[in-house]
Amino acid sequence: MKTLPPGLQAHLDSGTTTLCWCWKITRRDGATLGFTDHDAPVTFDGLAFEAVSGFTASEVQSTLGLAVDNLTVTGALSSDALNDDDLAAGLFDNADIEIWRVNWAAPSQRVLMRKGSLGEVKRGKTGFAAEVRGLAHILNQPVGRAYGHACDADLGDTRCKVALAAFTVSGTVASVLDQRRFAVSGLGAFASGWFADGKLAFTSGANAGRAMEIKRHAATASAVTIDLWQAMSEAVAPGDGFTVSAGCDKQFATCKAKFANQANFRGFPYMPGNDVVLSYPASSTPLDGGSRYGN
Repeated sequence: MKTLPPGLQAHLDSGTTTLCWCWKITRRDGATLGFTDHDAPVTFDGLAFEAVSGFTASEVQSTLGLAVDNLTVTGALSSDALNDDDLAAGLFDNADIEIWRVNWAAPSQRVLMRKGSLGEVKRGKTGFAAEVRGLAHILNQPVGRAYGHACDADLGDTRCKVALAAFTVSGTVASVLDQRRFAVSGLGAFASGWFADGKLAFTSGANAGRAMEIKRHAATASAVTIDLWQAMSEAVAPGDGFTVSAGCDKQFATCKAKFANQANFRGFPYMPGNDVVLSYPASSTPLDGGSRYGN
């Protein structure tokens, strides 16, 4: 049960209310945005909550225990601060969100109803829907290292220690099939799969400054093609420049042969498998034919 500030409680007891919902979003790049379903901006804590038509939330529900409380926020892409490009670039992924119930006539009368983070964001041409996850979802996240065959470091990070610049080259889009698949020039010296699981970052064109992971890299006598895991938010055009880094499948053999970095491999390649776990001592017969336990 929430304890309401005296001023807000008195306002509710009056029978005539001027209430609205306010959403405060703190993105992972540090930008803080405010939105409200009121028809005029509302300001408190030094932040102006923009009035955005169609910005609504589903019913807010709370449960006992450690179950994750979820709700959905939907809205139209009618704000300069909330646009398709930023959603596609992932700037709102896992952003912190606070949901307030506010007296818009006296914003000092307010109560925090929910605090959590944004989960899955679905977007269309004119709108979006974002899942808001309660704080309990953090308890479902793995903590610490996992004991497994594969490496759990990211290629080029402080634990991996590979100098990624030595495995990064530049290229140019030659022809485009769609915003996810295109032929490239400048990568003809590399075998198929060399850049699979790597990252491609555009340096020019409509997607300049954006990056995406590579799903497939194929090199044939006629063309070199790149398939991305997701389509870019803007159109990819011939002549767009990019840099691309080699990919790593997290296996010890790849770490050794491709990067000569086996000393920093962060997996357990010689971890016993299920056959060892399920094995048991085999019986044996004494050489003299007698009992193993003596005469």
